[in-house]
Amino acid sequence: MSSLYPFFDWCQNGPLGQLVASREAFFPGLETFHLFGLTLLLGTVMVLCFRLLGIMLVRQPLSELASDLQPYTSWGLFIILFSGVFMFIGVAIKCYGATSFWIKMALLAVGLIFHFTYFRKAVRRDDLSPRAARITAWAAILVWLGVATAGRSIGFFG
Repeated sequence: MSSLYPFFDWCQNGPLGQLVASREAFFPGLETFHLFGLTLLLGTVMVLCFRLLGIMLVRQPLSELASDLQPYTSWGLFIILFSGVFMFIGVAIKCYGATSFWIKMALLAVGLIFHFTYFRKAVRRDDLSPRAARITAWAAILVWLGVATAGRSIGFFG
């Protein structure tokens, strides 16, 4: 990981990093925006997961529900990625040494790969077996809550 340190240093000490770090209200504003995006993403994913588990909206076809929620999920994902980059830039060196950051990045990579390679395809199907639906739902819940928990722990544990 030591070969990555110059990149982290460049991010934080470059013009954008300095801008984020120098404005007292900038980071909390980014964090608020980030949490809004996380709420959109987790909210829509959880609704789909609860549908997959048969807990709610069981009379609505899964593919129809997924289609209806897709714009909100996409916006949530865009907002968290966009704001997350700027949040990172302001505290990149702290992130470099934070185990929680590396866990979050690993889980985020897993979450994005899972979301775009399997989850979106699975929720567009109305003929998913109950077993596959349960596995899909629990995998999505675990990975996205893991991303959120690891992200939140960066501020507490580093």
